[in-house]
Amino acid sequence: MSAESEAARRWRLVLGGEQADGIGFSLDARDVQIDRSLQALYDSDRRGGLGSSTPNVARWLGDIREYFPSSVVKVLQRDAFARLDMTRMLLEPEMLQAVQPDVRLVADLIALAGMIPARTRDTAKQVVRRVVDELLGKLSEPMRQAVHGALSRAERNRRPRHQDIDWGSTVRANLRHYQPEYKAVVPETRIGYGRRRQSMRHVLLCIDQSGSMASSVVYSAIFGSVLGSLPAVSTSLVVFDTTVVDLTHELEDPTDLLFSVRLGGGTDINGAVGYCQSLVRAPQDTVLILISDLFEGGVEAEFLQRAAALVASGVQFIALLALSDEGAPSFNAPLAGQLAAMGVPAFACTPDRFPKLMAAAIGRRSLMEWV
Repeated sequence: MSAESEAARRWRLVLGGEQADGIGFSLDARDVQIDRSLQALYDSDRRGGLGSSTPNVARWLGDIREYFPSSVVKVLQRDAFARLDMTRMLLEPEMLQAVQPDVRLVADLIALAGMIPARTRDTAKQVVRRVVDELLGKLSEPMRQAVHGALSRAERNRRPRHQDIDWGSTVRANLRHYQPEYKAVVPETRIGYGRRRQSMRHVLLCIDQSGSMASSVVYSAIFGSVLGSLPAVSTSLVVFDTTVVDLTHELEDPTDLLFSVRLGGGTDINGAVGYCQSLVRAPQDTVLILISDLFEGGVEAEFLQRAAALVASGVQFIALLALSDEGAPSFNAPLAGQLAAMGVPAFACTPDRFPKLMAAAIGRRSLMEWV
């Protein structure tokens, strides 16, 4: 097909039928099916769309998987949920078997968890587990490596006794001081094994489960599960709206953890941080990560006092405005600014950057500089 014909084909598919039929380009059989799939979604106000039949919707979902790449399928699904009010269809097992799973779909399912009928619950869990397993495969190893590396560096001794020198690391650190005439390395910097820490790092994940934080909740559950599997780190996971729920006992299975979350409702950040404050035993070894857009429904002044007290005690306190792949989040900018002024960095973070953030926090590096 010539470049001119391909351009005409694409315009015909973009513009749809009716007036666009007059551009003089005829679609082949496959393109006619693609056109019908797009019309069912984007011309639904004029043509009746997919209707309310679950088989029709499932067939449409199968069609778009055949005609479009996975990244486009996810966009079409999201548009269908928004334009055609298909969310209720997620309560049907046939529908769930047809959809392309992704993080937003998981967020929709956990938001509907209380409404999912018994006949659909197993299918819903299978869909969520597919996404969870995919994310674990992609994110767990970078997290493990980052945390282990940070802990190893924290245990290094820069002024070791002779018997405590780690010669391999010392030689690598001083290769620039190699003396060719002597065929020797001058150990200007000595690195020792140091003493093993007597206490573990304690990571507290405090997660806002209001509806706007849905994708962040999914990623937080994944990372919490990975951290919970590391023997050198003690992990607690707390979710909150107007109440606080400790889900640390669910960390072994992030799928079950997600189905324990109840998205929506109000926000009491002060109450949640107060609960986390009660879990702190060794402030210098504690990292508290508050994942919230900071739209406080509780007592803001008391929350700021708690934050200041935690920082003063030595807790590494971080406010993540979002933990997701989405764009710049909506957040309470004045409150974020007040936290930053007292030494609590407040910023959004993508999942691929989170392991490095944890390494910086566990290694007690300056997060203001890291950001």
